[in-house]
Amino acid sequence: MMISTETAIENLTLNVQQEIHVNASLETAFEALLEQLGPGSETENGPMPMKLEAWPGGRWFRDLGDNNGHWWGAVQAIKRPTLLEISGPLFMSYPVASNVQYRLSKEKDGTLIKFHHSALGLISEDHRKGVTGGWKQINERVQKRAEGLAAKAKSAKR
Repeated sequence: MMISTETAIENLTLNVQQEIHVNASLETAFEALLEQLGPGSETENGPMPMKLEAWPGGRWFRDLGDNNGHWWGAVQAIKRPTLLEISGPLFMSYPVASNVQYRLSKEKDGTLIKFHHSALGLISEDHRKGVTGGWKQINERVQKRAEGLAAKAKSAKR
């Protein structure tokens, strides 16, 4: 049996790209990103106990307490407030390597966050189907958190 190389590669890769427009400064958007991926992490089911050590080589993991948890990745690069890059298996507990990039840039009305998740490995069909929506929810929470922080700072100045 012969398998097309193109088909085989498509079955082994994942590529998600999203853009998030945030009505907040670069600094505020970056702060909200770190909070959402770390101690403020939440899902539709409630809080998710995540830790993000925001320095090169820092860990990103789900902390279940009592030295239990799930390592998601390591900070590959961080350049405050314009870049956060993480590599690791993320939420996938099987042979896979992922790279997640958040690139932030100034926009006229605030900040543009360009998100990119690429992965290579034995990606399950359930993860392949759910990953785009999952990242969309996380990124919407980053946007909401950043805009909330910006509104709070603006009202405090009045």
